[in-house]
Amino acid sequence: MIDIYGTLGPACSNVKTLEEMFEAGMTGIRVNLSHASLRSSADRLALLHRAAANKKVKPQILIDLQGPELRVGRLKEPVLLVEGEETVLGEGGIPVPALVLENLKAGSEILMDDGRLLLTVLEAGKEKAGARVLRGGLLQSRKSIAVHGVEIHPPTMTEEDLQNIQDAVSFGVTGIMQPFVRSRQDLIEVKRALADAGASHLCLIAKIENREGMRQLPELLKEADMICIARGDLGNDMDLWNLPAAQKEISRACLEAGVPYFVATQMLTSMEERAVPTRAEVSDIFNTAADGASGVMITGESAVGKYPVEAIRYLANTARAGAAYRLAQTKKG
Repeated sequence: MIDIYGTLGPACSNVKTLEEMFEAGMTGIRVNLSHASLRSSADRLALLHRAAANKKVKPQILIDLQGPELRVGRLKEPVLLVEGEETVLGEGGIPVPALVLENLKAGSEILMDDGRLLLTVLEAGKEKAGARVLRGGLLQSRKSIAVHGVEIHPPTMTEEDLQNIQDAVSFGVTGIMQPFVRSRQDLIEVKRALADAGASHLCLIAKIENREGMRQLPELLKEADMICIARGDLGNDMDLWNLPAAQKEISRACLEAGVPYFVATQMLTSMEERAVPTRAEVSDIFNTAADGASGVMITGESAVGKYPVEAIRYLANTARAGAAYRLAQTKKG
């Protein structure tokens, strides 16, 4: 059986919708803690538990920690970045981590919101940097930010992460997703925090989101219970046409090591606005399952999209068809 994960958010924060998502095939759900805490998500989690109880299911509940991921700071209101126009990062402009500013130089490319937005740096300084928008759009608070081709090293966990780990068991969490895993030591630190919280039994999921994580994968497979191929930031860290090969390399390594893995990011992104997916999206899900993934995950499609139930239905039916195809081919072989 292949796991079908949604992401909890405003679009599915009612019992009826969550019940329908379970009926459509959802087996687990992700709670994104980049924008909130477990405690501030208590009401939504209560709705989730009620819907699960009504449908007599025991879903996996995965919390996605902040970890060392770099994000834009809090904005007073969303910022419209217009292609060709200039903007400021840092002091007097868009708030960004100091670590980002320290790694900028003229010509650096900055990707935001999983690569949806692209800027090039015109001039860089310690407090701020000027940039031109190459690919525009609306920038929201706390969206991801990356400097293309540059490895930056924030701490493994934030204070908020440590508090969320302490609270995990009481909220019914079953798994911990550690973002931007760079080394075996990152996972050892998370395990230590889990032990301190009396939560060592929770599934530890290492998110592979950059080339550094890919290089360290043989060591990570010794510590992680599961791997998440998180294609958003992974695609920011390489030329996008190399991402499919990277996914297949990680997949092969996981299968050889006997460590389950699942794939996330933009699996049904068109369904944030449309009731029917594209043929390319369906093919992507099918091939991911046929390659041996133990699960597939949607994010914005269920968290903020217009069709969360339909998205889960397409995800579940397509993934299961791919898994059945893999099984049939294995029997033939």
